[in-house]
Amino acid sequence: MTVPQEWLDAATVDAAVFDLRPDYRALLLTADGLRGGPSDEVSDRILVDAEATARRQLGGHPPEHLPQVSAWRDAYRAFGAKPQRTRPSVEALLRRLDPDGLPRIDRITDVYNAVSIAHLLPLGGEDRGAYAGPARLVRADGSEPFDTTASGAPVVERPEPGEVVWRDDDGVTCRRWNWRQGLRTRLTTDSTSAVFILDVLDPLTDDAVHAAADALTEALLAVSPDAVLRRRLLSASDGSAPC
Repeated sequence: MTVPQEWLDAATVDAAVFDLRPDYRALLLTADGLRGGPSDEVSDRILVDAEATARRQLGGHPPEHLPQVSAWRDAYRAFGAKPQRTRPSVEALLRRLDPDGLPRIDRITDVYNAVSIAHLLPLGGEDRGAYAGPARLVRADGSEPFDTTASGAPVVERPEPGEVVWRDDDGVTCRRWNWRQGLRTRLTTDSTSAVFILDVLDPLTDDAVHAAADALTEALLAVSPDAVLRRRLLSASDGSAPC
């Protein structure tokens, strides 16, 4: 497995994605030395606090009334997706808040879901050890394999041509920007090395995404005190697009 900083330095966002949304940024945060496991008191407390924050921000309104969610709906429409059918991940989480809060999955997933709903941005976590090469955000040509499940059975799908996807050398790791993650790189309770992808559009600022990354760092260290974390912000202005 590539050392974290080299892996981060090799990550790219294709120019075609920036053409679609020049305001897009991705903050990639690697974490090594994680201690996975079932949800516990620490991860539950972090998620309970985030649920309360998210409810205050919603103020009783549907998630699409928030400008941060509305921006993602517009981005989905721009590449042909229908956000009413395949929702941006942060909207999908916010819609599951009531009446009983989000389901508890495991301690690592719970804390990154907490940061997603409290900071109103899509945030996914994946097993970096399962990656083949660096992460790349591209517009698909439609031939890329995506391993998932249908009716409980493993299947291989293909994205729509032009769809925005995260991928590595072996195929798609997440479809429709942040809608659905694949099986091959998903986090498990045995994962010790991860990458967390924070997807950002205006009106969220760079300061806001770094605040979210700070919150994620704090939460991950609360459940894995020995973890080592690194981050990189990719944007249209920093040369993140391959030449």
